[in-house]
Amino acid sequence: MSDSSCMKSQEEDDSREEKLYGNVFAELESVDLPLETSLGSVYDDQPNAHRRFMEKLDARIRNHDREIEKMCNFHHQGFVDAITELLKVRADAKKLMGQVSDTNRRLQDAGREVTAQTQEVIRCRVQQRNMATTVEKLQLCIPVLEMYSKLKEQLESKRYYSALKTMEQLENMYIPRVSQYRFCQIMAETLPKLREEIKEISMSDLKDFLESIRKHSDKIGETAMRQAQQHRTFNSAVQKQVTLSCTKPLYGLTGRTPLHHNGLSPEETADEDDTDDEVLTAQDLVDFSPVYRCLHIYTVLGDRETFENYYRKQRKKQARLVLQPQSNMHETVEGYRRYFNQIVGFFVVEDHILHATQGLVTRAFTDELWNMALSKIIAVLRTHSSYCTDPDLVLELKNLIVIFADTLQGYGFPVNRLFDLLFEVRDQYNETLLKKWALVFREIFEQDNYSPIPVETEEEYKAVISRFPFHDVEIEKQAFPKKLPMSQSVPQIYAQVKEFIYASLKFSESLHRSWTEIDDMLRKSTNLLLTRTLSSCLQNLIKKPHIGLTELVQIIINTTHLEQACKYLEDFITNITNVSPETIHTTRLYGLSTFKDARHAAEGEIYTKLNQKIDEFVQLADYEWCMVESDGRASGYLMDLINFLRSTFQVFTHLPGKVAQTACMSACKHLATSLMQMLLDSELKQLTMGAVQQFNLDVIQCELFASSEPVPGFQGDTLQLAFIDLRQLLDLFMVWDWSTYLADYGQPTSKYLRVNPSTALALLEKMKDTSKKNNIFSQFRKNDRDKQKLVETVVKQLRSLVNGMSQHS
Repeated sequence: MSDSSCMKSQEEDDSREEKLYGNVFAELESVDLPLETSLGSVYDDQPNAHRRFMEKLDARIRNHDREIEKMCNFHHQGFVDAITELLKVRADAKKLMGQVSDTNRRLQDAGREVTAQTQEVIRCRVQQRNMATTVEKLQLCIPVLEMYSKLKEQLESKRYYSALKTMEQLENMYIPRVSQYRFCQIMAETLPKLREEIKEISMSDLKDFLESIRKHSDKIGETAMRQAQQHRTFNSAVQKQVTLSCTKPLYGLTGRTPLHHNGLSPEETADEDDTDDEVLTAQDLVDFSPVYRCLHIYTVLGDRETFENYYRKQRKKQARLVLQPQSNMHETVEGYRRYFNQIVGFFVVEDHILHATQGLVTRAFTDELWNMALSKIIAVLRTHSSYCTDPDLVLELKNLIVIFADTLQGYGFPVNRLFDLLFEVRDQYNETLLKKWALVFREIFEQDNYSPIPVETEEEYKAVISRFPFHDVEIEKQAFPKKLPMSQSVPQIYAQVKEFIYASLKFSESLHRSWTEIDDMLRKSTNLLLTRTLSSCLQNLIKKPHIGLTELVQIIINTTHLEQACKYLEDFITNITNVSPETIHTTRLYGLSTFKDARHAAEGEIYTKLNQKIDEFVQLADYEWCMVESDGRASGYLMDLINFLRSTFQVFTHLPGKVAQTACMSACKHLATSLMQMLLDSELKQLTMGAVQQFNLDVIQCELFASSEPVPGFQGDTLQLAFIDLRQLLDLFMVWDWSTYLADYGQPTSKYLRVNPSTALALLEKMKDTSKKNNIFSQFRKNDRDKQKLVETVVKQLRSLVNGMSQHS
């Protein structure tokens, strides 16, 4: 039972193994499955699988060999028969091959000529077709070449705008038709380069143009300003003729300009003749074609914005260069003229470009340039005009500014700020005028002899009053020769003030101001001349050490007459401006205060010099303070002083009464004070009664001088009161009236009311010290010792009074 089941199991294993190998061989014989997959299934099962597989494989090969052998045996006879049949056909094939070769040879020989003719016909046909095609293509290419040739000619003749148009036609119309040809491709590649060359050439022309107008700006500006000046001169001449016809007072720039029969001065006539010349414009002086050409070229090239930006940028740079002045411009008027010419030339060119082109520059751009330039111009003029010290140069600068402003205003540029600047320049002009006239006044004062003007004849008298408005009935009645009270400087000063007004008027003209404003300017500048310049010159003159009392007296007389002449100066200004002085806004002349101040200063200087002279005489005093008895006559120095005062006060007869009286009173008071100080000098230690008596003689001479009325106008003994302090003090000591002094002290009716206790004590102490040393009081002690005791008692009482005064104070 077990053997049968073992056998059965063995059979099943063999059957399974057979089936497995059959599948493996089927897979190996197939070309679809990979070899490693099939072999892998064989080696994965049992350890002896490789040997059994090789055995099965050998059995499989043997089976296939048997099948191949059977198949070959089955088909071998047919193969033999086919080979035999093929060998029989071989001979016929060779024969047929020979016939075909012969037939082919004969056919080739017969068709060789035909072939040759046919090839010739084909070649001709191809050539004919090529020629037709060539003609057709040439007809397309010739216009392109002609246009390109035309382009070259235009470039050579520098007709760049036309050349760009030709390029545009080539690109849009001609080249696209024959674009397949190489020469057209080269041509198309060349055109952009030519455009760039044209841009570079036109830009180079523009740079040359910019450099050219920079050089020609001076000439352009000069021409434009000359035309504006001619136009202004013509209008001024017409206005003057109208003014003459209206009989209005006419004053030229100098106030004395002679007029021709046509109402024009010789200079204006010459200027008017110049207007007949041909009027030149910026276009006549500069060729603007490079700008137009360059603008058109960049417009055609679609790059107009680049051109506009470049042009504006370069012009801004040139504007900054033009606005930069030379460092020494303020030295000459030519420096200012060149500066203005260049600026005017620059903006005249810009105005032409603005109107001749469309959009290259705009009004906004020119306005921006002008505003920038105007600020710079004003700053430059403000700086450089401040350096000018010559009024003539400042006046010429003003005229240039006016012409400059009128010129640019004619081109539409706002110039109000320039006219505002002229007011600052006017102040500078007035300052230079004031400095110039200060020198003139100083020279007049230095050359004056400070003595009345002598006139020998009627002609000399008329010559003086023609220069100065002087009228005095008493002097006119006097016979020749006679003297006018003022010195030679008065008519000269008056004439120079009028010249100053003329000079101020020069600046006020052409400022487009009303006569009322001009009148106000003239009066204000004249006030400055009187209150500042002339006043300063007078003050300095009065303070000069070489000016003596006689000169000071004459200065006071001169200022009085100048003060009276101020109303004539106001009338003079009124005649120039035709503005009534009663107008509410009319400025008054302040000359009255100027001359009053100068007169007061001269009066004060007179008082000072008189006092100084008195001090000089007093310093010559040589008293012998210890003398026993007086000389019986006044001191020599005092008599000389009184004689000097008498002669001096005689000169004061031409002065106003109060001035002479004040001078006399001041001199007497100063003399009395000096004499009092001499007695009370701390260095004076001893004093005798003889010296007091001698001093009393001198004071008596002073009182006699005061009572002689050296200057008329004093009432009673007013002048003698200057010496009242000295008189009461000397009387007290001469009379030795101490009891009365001490009894009446402090009473309004006291005989010695002006004697101060401290003064009396000081003088008594000097005499007391002298008595101790020189025994002056010995005679009193011999006769009456009580007097010595009285002195001691007086001294004590005086000290008591002095102490009481100090405690009360």
